[in-house]
Amino acid sequence: MGLRELKKQRTFDAVSSIAIAMFLDRGFDQVSVSDIAAAAEISKPTLFRYFAAKEDLVLHRFADHAGEPARVVAARAAGQSPLDALQQHFIAGLLRRDPVTGLNDTPEVLAFHDLVFSTPALATRVHEYQSRDEQSLATALLPTTPTPAVAPVPDPLGARLAAAQILAVQRVLARENWRRLAAGESAETLAPAAIEAANRAFTQLRTGLP
Repeated sequence: MGLRELKKQRTFDAVSSIAIAMFLDRGFDQVSVSDIAAAAEISKPTLFRYFAAKEDLVLHRFADHAGEPARVVAARAAGQSPLDALQQHFIAGLLRRDPVTGLNDTPEVLAFHDLVFSTPALATRVHEYQSRDEQSLATALLPTTPTPAVAPVPDPLGARLAAAQILAVQRVLARENWRRLAAGESAETLAPAAIEAANRAFTQLRTGLP
């Protein structure tokens, strides 16, 4: 990263941190873009050069994970099924306390999750990220090589249904982890149960509903 890009990244991070701190203190709807620009000592036009919308001041953190399920499937080891790769990736996220799995009890992370999911405008944008992830995962689940005559014909609807089920399971697991942490459990104490629940959920995906 060159000096100019480094300076831009530092400004980007600083403005976002200021905005999130203000949102956590006063609420998302009670803080204007003008308030943030003034606190960051930049103009509104400059702020909008870094962030296209007010919601992006918060949700760029989710953008880091955009398309991740599809990338996991594309990068899986030879002979590994997509579902196995996604399960392994989710369990690894639990072990390293990745906030996206819900298993992170750092106070700032818990407050950030509460901000996002209690603010309608932010929750709606998260749903848009999830919809795009679902579409990209469905595409990744389809065969990329010509289908032999003896193999099943590629099934776009089946891929979409599978993608929706897989990502819904991950969302439910993450929200349950977050709910239990918010109720007072620690990540360290919850981790074994969270891993067991994830393994059970992926088993249910493989075997279908009883």
